[in-house]
Amino acid sequence: MAFTFKRGIHPTESKFTEHVPIINQLSLRENEMVFPLAQHLGAPCMPLVEPGQKVRIGDKIGDNEAFVCAPVHSSVSGTVKEIRPHLTVGGAMVNAVIIENDGEFLECDNMDPRSNFEEFSKEDILKIIREGGVVGLGGAGFPTHVKLSPPPDKKVDTVIVNGCECEPYLTTDNRLMIEESEQLVLGVQIILKVIETAKGLIAIEDNKPEAIAAVKKACQGVPNVDVAVVKTKYPQGAEKQLINAVTGREVPSGGIPADAGCIVNNVDTVIAIHRAFFRGRPLMRKVVTITGNAIANPGNYKVRIGTKINDLAQIAGGFKSNPAKVVVGGPMMGTAIFDLDVPVVKTTGGVIFMTDSEAYIPPEENCIRCGSCVEHCPIGLIPIELNTDILRENSENFLKHNGLECIECGSCSYICPAKRRLSQSIRTVRRVELAKKAKK
Repeated sequence: MAFTFKRGIHPTESKFTEHVPIINQLSLRENEMVFPLAQHLGAPCMPLVEPGQKVRIGDKIGDNEAFVCAPVHSSVSGTVKEIRPHLTVGGAMVNAVIIENDGEFLECDNMDPRSNFEEFSKEDILKIIREGGVVGLGGAGFPTHVKLSPPPDKKVDTVIVNGCECEPYLTTDNRLMIEESEQLVLGVQIILKVIETAKGLIAIEDNKPEAIAAVKKACQGVPNVDVAVVKTKYPQGAEKQLINAVTGREVPSGGIPADAGCIVNNVDTVIAIHRAFFRGRPLMRKVVTITGNAIANPGNYKVRIGTKINDLAQIAGGFKSNPAKVVVGGPMMGTAIFDLDVPVVKTTGGVIFMTDSEAYIPPEENCIRCGSCVEHCPIGLIPIELNTDILRENSENFLKHNGLECIECGSCSYICPAKRRLSQSIRTVRRVELAKKAKK
C-alpha cells in the first residue's frame, strides 16, 4: 500500500526523459560562466576573488560568516573577468562572479577525499557539508548544515529523503536514484551520523519502479534506512504533505518539519553530501532535465553550475522550433524567464522549452462556484475566497483566511475549470505580506 496525503491533483506527467540516462556534459568549454553570490536562502555571499585573478575548479569564490549561508565555488578554471550584478531566474539582479573559462579544467589542491564517516564527529561532518556549499537542491536552497542543526528542543526521529519528483516533466531525481543509489544511501548514513536519534526513510512515488528497486537493493543490510513507497500525486513532494504521508504527523501552522520530528532532504542534496565527504568535492555540478517539445534532444544532462541557459539549449541539440515559453523548474511551480542569459545555479532542476501548444493557457472566465479548488487544495484552504480578498484589496481578510499558509503549488489554478488565476494572485500577495511581516 502506498502512503499519501489528503486532497491534491493528478496533472499530466509529461516525463519524456524518465528513461534517458544522465548524459555527462562536464567537459564542455563554455566561454563565460556566471556564479551568482546568492544561490541559497539566507545571507548572500561576499566575493572572495578580484577581477584578473586566476581560479581553479573547487576554489571558493564567495562566502559569508553568517550561519545561514553557503559558500559558492568555481566549477571551472580560468580568470575572473568581473564582479557585477547579473540577472537570475527569479528576475532579480544579483551580484555575481563572471569567470572566463580557460577550458583546461585545472583543479585546486584542497579537495581531499575521506574514507570513513564513522571516524568524524557530528561537528566535523556539518563543517564539511557547510564548506561544500551544500544546500537544498529541490528548489528552496536552504543551507543543509543549518537544516541538520535543529534547535535542541526539537527531537528529530525521522530523516526523510524526498524522491517523489512529483512535478511534471522533471526526471533528474528519478535517474539519480537509479544510477547513484549506493551514493544516495551512503549520504543518508552520513546524515544519520549527525542526527543520531533518527532513522532514514527514502520516499519514492510508485510510478518509479526502477528507482524503487535500485534504492531498495542499496538499502539491503543497512540499518535504519528504508524505502517508503508513496502514491503518485501532486504535490506529494511538498514537505508538509510528504511528512504527513509517511509518518501521519502534521507540521503545525507556521512551524518547521522539526516540529513534527522530521527533517526532509532532496535526493540530489543527499548525493551532494556524499560527494562532499567521500570525494572532497564541493557543489559545482547539477543534473538538469532539459525538455519540452521545442528542444531537439530532451534528456537529463550533468552540467557545471554557472552554465548559461542559452548554452543548455545548445547542449540539448538546439531548438526544433522557436520556444513560445521557457520555464526553469517544473510547470507547476517553476519560473518563466524572458532572457536565456541567466545561469544554472544550485537549485536549477530543469528547463522546459515549450511550444505554443504546451504553453497555451486558456483565457480566464468567471468562477462557476464548483468548489474544485477547495476540494483539491493540499493545505485545505479556500483559494477562491483568497482570490476574492485580493481582488477587493482586502489584505486583512487575506490574512484572516490563512493566505500565508499557501505553499504556492498551483493545484487550484490547474484544476479550476474557469482557469481563474488563483495561484498566481495568491503567490503575489502572499510574498508582499511576508515581506511586510519580515520588516516588523
